[in-house]
Order: sequence, then structure tokens, then C-alpha cells
Amino acid sequence: MTASPITGVDAEARVNEAIDKLLADHPPASTEPKVFWGAQFDAGLAWVDFEQGSGGLGVSPKYRELVTRRLNDADAPMWNRIANIIGIGMGAGVLHTHGTAEQKERWLRPMFVVDEVWCQLFSEPGAGSDVAGLATRAVKDGDEWIINGQKVWTTLAHLAKWGMVVTRTDPEQPKHKGLTYFIVDMEADGVDIRPLYQITGEAEFNEVFFDDARIPDANRIDDVGAGWRVAMTTLMNERVAIGGNTPPRNSGTIGVAMDTWKQSGSGDVGDRRELARLWGEVEAMRLTAIRATENMQAGVPGPEGSTGKLAWADLNKEVTAFTVGMMGFDGATIPEGYTLEPTVYDTRMTERILSPQRWFLRSRANSIEGGTSEIMRNILGERVLGLPGEPRVDKNVPWSEVPRG
Repeated sequence: MTASPITGVDAEARVNEAIDKLLADHPPASTEPKVFWGAQFDAGLAWVDFEQGSGGLGVSPKYRELVTRRLNDADAPMWNRIANIIGIGMGAGVLHTHGTAEQKERWLRPMFVVDEVWCQLFSEPGAGSDVAGLATRAVKDGDEWIINGQKVWTTLAHLAKWGMVVTRTDPEQPKHKGLTYFIVDMEADGVDIRPLYQITGEAEFNEVFFDDARIPDANRIDDVGAGWRVAMTTLMNERVAIGGNTPPRNSGTIGVAMDTWKQSGSGDVGDRRELARLWGEVEAMRLTAIRATENMQAGVPGPEGSTGKLAWADLNKEVTAFTVGMMGFDGATIPEGYTLEPTVYDTRMTERILSPQRWFLRSRANSIEGGTSEIMRNILGERVLGLPGEPRVDKNVPWSEVPRG
């Protein structure tokens, strides 16, 4: 059982003191990023609400924003949260809530310093929005599990050392009850990763095939049959990671839009008004995300992540479309050229991602990844507004008896 988080003046002073010491002992301007991240983890400033020894200080999650703001102000390296977004944004929360002490000790620090990249293996060709309908099987064999099946749209699988995978371990149970959650070695025998190229020219996503791949039972997260519960923790953290982050003011795509407007020298009143409107909406959303983080309780995030994710997906597409629109014909070209290649995240990534044209193309995925906007509306309708859920005729039927196309 996780202890109640520390709050109040003492907690804030404790966090500030840890940040002061981190910045004094490891000046960002002269410290290698991985060294800085390791020191940040050891100082309890990776996820301040986690317990001590696991990258945290045992304080309220609301102090995450304080850490982010102060490290941003100090120009500290923070691109690990993008380079390993699946691990840091999702896997960490899963381990914190459901993992054993041994699992936390083994995986959290290498995850935060990006020594080991993570991916998430949920969607399948026949189970996208309905994740619980998945068919990938895991069969117990002594102290191991043998995995067979296929996953798709797996972000960063080609770079990942570890993957969070949900499997069906009891097909005679209803679809939500016969699932078990594992951490799989993506470099193991029987794991085949194939790229899926997208409109940006990159292969950020992949399809993954399991052919008698073996996973030690020690890599099982929570109990056999508890996979859906762990999957929900993953998805809630994913939506917070996508829609609930709190970047600095004027950063991201709205910063690109502002720079593009200044460079264009446009005196168009309509462009200026539209930019002001978009800036106001982005800033309102940023402040809302900060408030949601401050109100967040320890444990599994609530539906606030779905709210932010839904709003951000539509708004980000608006901002990027406005930006390339200001560029005229130049908006139809990609300055660095268009080639098909796997995604590589490193210190060069900022230059690549900040191409307005790439931002525009990449934003098309925002309303699909991490749960479609339609699914987000269902979640908000049922869990926030209390509306009746959609009919679920297969809810209590054994998975083996559910018709599949």
C-alpha cells in the first residue's frame, strides 16, 4: 500500500530544496543529459509523487508542475520525456501502481535516463477501439509464458527494449476478465518488428508479430486475469501524457505558428486575429492542464486525461493547419526533403519536429492515437456526464463464443 502523499508548505519546501541541490550539483549547461537525468531520478524529481527510491519524494502529484516549471526555467534537458514517452508517460505509472518492488528497482531508472526505451502493445488488426477483444494468446509453460499473436500501430517498437503487452490467458472468460499483462523483451527470439510508414515519411509506428516468444513469469504485472485493470491504468496515463502535459508558454505548435507569422511579415488583420484566438485557446488549455495536474490524486488518473486529450487533438490540428496556411505554397513542401526512414529520437529531434510542415502532417494522427476522439467522447459521456453506456451484448459472454470477423 502506497503511503499518503505529503502536501503543504513542508512538501513544497522539500521539492524546492531538492531542485536547488540538483541544479547546483549538476548545472544543465555543463552536464550531459543522461547524467542529469540520473541525478534527477536519484533526487526524487523524476516523478515526485512516487515513493523514495523509485524516482520520487512521496509528495502530492501537484508538485510535478513545480519541477517542470523550474527545470524549464533553468534550461535543463527534458527531451527524455519525448524520446521515451511511452515509458516515462505510461509505463512508469503502471509500475508505480501495479509493479513489485523488484520490478520498480529494475526498470524505472533505466527508463527515465533513456537507457531502455519502452513501447505499448495493445491494438491488434481485429481489436483497435475494442482493446478487450484482443486475440494474442499467452499460455503458461513452467516459469514462463509462450506468446503468439500480432499487434499493430506500436509506437517506437523498433527502438524499444521493453514492451507492455496485454494477452489473453483464459479464452473461456468474458473478454475483459481473461486478460493478463506482461513486460516483454522486444529483442527476444520470436519477436518480429516491421515498420509502418506514415505521411511524414517516418516509420514511427510498427506491427509486431509474436511467434512462440517467451516471457518469464517474473515479468507479469499484477495477477493473472488482472490485465484489463492494468491496461486501464496504462490508458489513463497515456491520455494524461498526450493531452495533459504542461509545456512552457509559447512552446510547441503555437510557438511555431507565432514564429511563422513573424517571419512572414504579414500585415493581414485576419491572420493576426486568428493567431490571437488560437493562442488564447492554447493558453487556456495549458492552464487547465496545470490545474488538472495540481488536483490529481495519487494512483490511477481519472477522466481528466480524456478531456485534455480530446481538446488538444482538435486544437493542435487547427494550429498546424493555420501555420502552413500562412506559408502559402511553401507550406506544401518539406524543407528537409521527404524520405522513408525509421524514426530516430536524439538531440537532433527538435530541429526535425519543429518543421511546420511536419507538425501539420504529424498532427493528423492526434485524433486517432491514444484512443480515438470518438472513444474519448464515450468515456466523458459515461464517466463524467453519467450518460447511459452503449449496448454491450458480449459483456458476459465467454470470449471464445464471441463472433469475430
